[in-house]
Amino acid sequence: MSSILFKNVYLNDEATIVGPYEKNGQISFNNYLSDFYDNEKTFEDMEIKMQRNVLDNLLFKNNMHPEDVGIIVGGDLMNQITATSYNLRDYDIPFLGIYSACASFVESVIVASNLLETKFFRSAVAITSSHNLTSEKQFRFPVEYGALKPKRSTFTATGAVATLLSNKESKIKVESATIGKVVDFGIKDTFNMGAVMAPAAAKTILNHLQDLKRNINYYDLILTGDLGKVGTAILSDFFEQNNKIKLRNHLDAGTQIYTNEQETFAGASGPVALPLVLFNKILKQKKYKKILVVGTGSLHSPVMCNQKHTIPAIAHAISLEVRP
Repeated sequence: MSSILFKNVYLNDEATIVGPYEKNGQISFNNYLSDFYDNEKTFEDMEIKMQRNVLDNLLFKNNMHPEDVGIIVGGDLMNQITATSYNLRDYDIPFLGIYSACASFVESVIVASNLLETKFFRSAVAITSSHNLTSEKQFRFPVEYGALKPKRSTFTATGAVATLLSNKESKIKVESATIGKVVDFGIKDTFNMGAVMAPAAAKTILNHLQDLKRNINYYDLILTGDLGKVGTAILSDFFEQNNKIKLRNHLDAGTQIYTNEQETFAGASGPVALPLVLFNKILKQKKYKKILVVGTGSLHSPVMCNQKHTIPAIAHAISLEVRP
């Protein structure tokens, strides 16, 4: 059993910001930056600035001060979750840093929800970010190299997201969660993140349904994080061939951010891709009452991949109940 039921955890508010590619994509964002630096000296400084922006906006919207936040849980893609750690040095708020690559946002919500369920904390913030060029430098090559990419590649989204959770009742309840298990299907291709993560997504979805004795049609929508076009097709084939299930209620956030005209390969990736789509598209549509949100993460490191190791992956899930 890897699933948890929550009695009294609610998602109260959120704040997001995006970069230039996302601003010009499929979704309308109110808060955005016009370039990858935004007057900072480095891409890393710009990512830290994005995190500060969403956290400050979240506190302002809810008339809160840093001391009103019980705990912050979060992480990002940079070494030692740099953006999150450097951002929070200015806030004097208890902090738990987590890392599940692009599944980090969902993991942070699971951790925060468990802490709130104990009632030891009255409020918590889940936070994450990614920047296309800090991620390229971290996991592949600095953009100045001009390295070519195959079409199966994904394009790391630039943005940050902060979410306020508490025991205070709202229209969005965090109903349950499933903690993922590490899956490795023997893939070594660091460009093909969709193929790496799709089996982990399938395993977590199946575990969630089995643990809670639900079928695939229990949910109005299953929203995965960043499988992209390639991983989405693999996930669909996996369910149909192995479980005789057609995923009619599935949508991948990675396919929803950019337009076909933008040169973003198989779609968006990064820990912000999922919450950006969830908060700026899915929840605004107000047509889904039960949503299974599945964060997907590739747990590779450049060192291990350069040593020809295969790539493990993980997926975590949270079930949201949306009230009118």
